[in-house]
Amino acid sequence: MFCPKCGSIMRPKEKGKSELVCSKPECATREKVDNLGKGVTTTIRTEMTKKEVEDCPVVGGAESIMPTTDATCPKCSHSKAYWYLRQTRKADEPETTFLTCCSCGHKWRAY
Repeated sequence: MFCPKCGSIMRPKEKGKSELVCSKPECATREKVDNLGKGVTTTIRTEMTKKEVEDCPVVGGAESIMPTTDATCPKCSHSKAYWYLRQTRKADEPETTFLTCCSCGHKWRAY
């Protein structure tokens, strides 16, 4: 939740209490909140599934605005491909470049 006065993040004053205080000391806004955190589920994933990695996030004809590069498709030998980056491993390792053939739509990774 954000402070209605200054826009900073509101945080619980005490654990288990239903009062939030602005995280900016000079603001000091306080708000009562009922059922704080009840029914909220948080999921944190650090790795993507193979399907998520291979599925290019392109929606209805957006291919035309994606960047292209000179790359030979291993399936049809076309010389142009759309590309995008994904962090598929740990943050201290480089991103993986994914390519999609402009002609046949075949997808592959560049290592």
